[in-house]
Amino acid sequence: MVDLLLPLFVGALPTALLVFFMFFFLRWAFWRPFERVLAERQARTEGARKDAETLLAAANQKLHQYEESLRQARAEIFREQETSRQQALEQRSQALRQAREQAGELIRQAKLEIARDVEQAKKQLDGESQRLAEEISRSLLRPAGGARQ
Repeated sequence: MVDLLLPLFVGALPTALLVFFMFFFLRWAFWRPFERVLAERQARTEGARKDAETLLAAANQKLHQYEESLRQARAEIFREQETSRQQALEQRSQALRQAREQAGELIRQAKLEIARDVEQAKKQLDGESQRLAEEISRSLLRPAGGARQ
């Protein structure tokens, strides 16, 4: 049986050596460069991913800074609007106070003028009533015969 297997083994030995030689040659010629290219591609992909994460983190930080600046600007605008509103209310209140004072002064002057007119009318009425009283008394006290003349 060994005699039968030995020629088969000797005949298969060049094929086996050729397969092993081809394996090592293909590994050296194709697989090693292919693995190097894959490793380089993986490294570039990982680097690009890390760069993208870094850029994304920087963009998020800038976004937060922008939002904070926007919040501060809005708060400042609100404070300025509130200050302007308070000033406008104060000016309105002051104008209203002045208008009331002027109206009060006009009313006071009108009351004084009315009081003077009333006093003057009373004096006129007193004088007129005095004159009418004298006239009535004269006409009543006049002798009856004197009225016929």
